[in-house]
Amino acid sequence: MFSIDKVSMSYRSGVFFSGKRHSVLSDISFQWTPGECLGIIGESGSGKSTLGKLLLGIQKPDSGTILWNGKAVTDHKNRRGSISAVFQDYTSSINPFYTVEKALLEPLLHIGASGKPPYPVLDSLLEQVGLDSSCRGKYPHELSGGEAQRVCIARALSTKPQCILFDEAISSLDGSVQMQILELLKELSSTEKMGFIFITHDIGAAAYLCSRLIIMQDGTIREIVHTDQLKSVETSYAKKLLNSVIL
Repeated sequence: MFSIDKVSMSYRSGVFFSGKRHSVLSDISFQWTPGECLGIIGESGSGKSTLGKLLLGIQKPDSGTILWNGKAVTDHKNRRGSISAVFQDYTSSINPFYTVEKALLEPLLHIGASGKPPYPVLDSLLEQVGLDSSCRGKYPHELSGGEAQRVCIARALSTKPQCILFDEAISSLDGSVQMQILELLKELSSTEKMGFIFITHDIGAAAYLCSRLIIMQDGTIREIVHTDQLKSVETSYAKKLLNSVIL
């Protein structure tokens, strides 16, 4: 379980010695429960990607707490193998000198897996994301964008995490591939009982995949709403976002 309580974050702005800081997140609080598909949505500059980095323990907040299963998420050993991530730029997410096989093995080695997993394990991971074993020996430049992102998802699945965080993970793909990835994630949620945190500016994609949405604006949470109650949102900002898509 993720427990986020009164988290705030700012960055230094202007001249180095000015002491001025720009607030990115302010008083963020929510919980994520195992198995949940939670969407975090908002326009560019809303703070959602910074929040993602905090959830992954990549950065520390200025104030507030982020706990993963009751312990600080910033301590790597507390989250090792149990939280994975898939990012927007699949072209830089895989080492260009790694084959698909080596890319899939990398996170397993980080969690201390002993020995090399047999090929059927790797093939099963590829099969889960709609790829076949012939991809194992390919390099990133030999994959299409959709195939590369599927490899990134397979790699995220390899440690059997409780939660996978997606940060704009489909926004750079074309429409048909986006839909394929969303269908894949929906199927994994159902068959593997896996939970996701889906960060995106695309409210339509988030509503399709997620059961609950956090709507952010200017570093604050404007509203938290269940997807089946989207038409009953209360804030003007949430209504504006809804008016921009057909749900």
